[in-house]
Amino acid sequence: MLYWALLFFVVAIVAGVFGFGGIASASAGIAQVLFFIFLVLFVVTLVMRLVRKA
Repeated sequence: MLYWALLFFVVAIVAGVFGFGGIASASAGIAQVLFFIFLVLFVVTLVMRLVRKA
């Protein structure tokens, strides 16, 4: 999932450089959502591992 977030971020940067503002903002929004989903899943996984070990 982090790979997809980085991919959409790169697409947003490239689209922004070439002047495609709508595509750039949409790609940046998707990248941001995917990154936060990744963070939530990562934290949940860490907590579950700590609970299992205890």
